[in-house]
Amino acid sequence: MSHPIRVLIAKPGLDGHDRGAITLAMGLRDEGMEVIYTGVRQSPENIVRACSQEGIDVLGLSLLSGGHNYYFPKILDLLKSQGLDDILVLAGGIIPEEDREFLKGKGVKEVFGPGSSISQIADFIRSNVKGECS
Repeated sequence: MSHPIRVLIAKPGLDGHDRGAITLAMGLRDEGMEVIYTGVRQSPENIVRACSQEGIDVLGLSLLSGGHNYYFPKILDLLKSQGLDDILVLAGGIIPEEDREFLKGKGVKEVFGPGSSISQIADFIRSNVKGECS
């Protein structure tokens, strides 16, 4: 039996700007996905706990404050230590081009910056989610 793709959108660190994350959450819901938004200023531990509790397929990390090279690898390490490394992890926000390969090397599947369309992100998710999702 298939289920809708479950996405958790999270804002780690002290970044309080969430307009993009909220827009993405609403857009992915319009695309037929189940979306949970954790809100701003989440610790890596809280994000990973929510991933475990919610049984998600996709984790979208959004950060505008420049802490992505610290927070995203920490979250990926915690996911792995909890046996959740099958979750598709995406990144968004203000992430310089020179940091993208580093993040992908740590396990981020794709980075979507300003100007990325909801349909582009939704299509990427549908093409890359493993398992019995619709």
